[in-house]
Amino acid sequence: MAFIHNGKMDWYQRYPKDSTAHSVSRPGYTFILGGLLLLLALYPVLKTLSNQLHSALTGSYVAGHHSVILINCPNEQVAKDIGRSLMERRMAACVNILPRTATMYYWKGEIQDATEILLLVRTRTSKVQTLTEYVRSVHPYENPELLSFPVEDGSLDYMKWIDEVVPDQPHTPT
Repeated sequence: MAFIHNGKMDWYQRYPKDSTAHSVSRPGYTFILGGLLLLLALYPVLKTLSNQLHSALTGSYVAGHHSVILINCPNEQVAKDIGRSLMERRMAACVNILPRTATMYYWKGEIQDATEILLLVRTRTSKVQTLTEYVRSVHPYENPELLSFPVEDGSLDYMKWIDEVVPDQPHTPT
């Protein structure tokens, strides 16, 4: 806004620099930025807690809380060893060992034919990465098949049973 005083045009500031236009200090901005960064860092935890609270209050299932994992093994003995080891370590609530399957796959540029045994593993989704790393360390294949699928819905009693059998915290076999 401008006004004329003694024949000269002066510019009038509605809000002087030292007024409310700059009321948040540098430490205030730092605090706000730090709070936002903390909120972003805690987002996964807060989301999980809110989903669990919603599930507890409504009795509904939180989609993706559990997973099914497929693992191919070269023979029944390897499948049993891996399955039992997962159970002993409380990484899985249940392991099905499905009978011989005919498998065709590309390996090192060629089509391979094989028979394999398929493991069908049920666990918490939070355990998938740990379970995958463990299986890779004990599996005889150079690049074992480990495919995880989140469970979208199912029997609530069955899902609660998985949670009882597979604890959140790491378990070491006795």
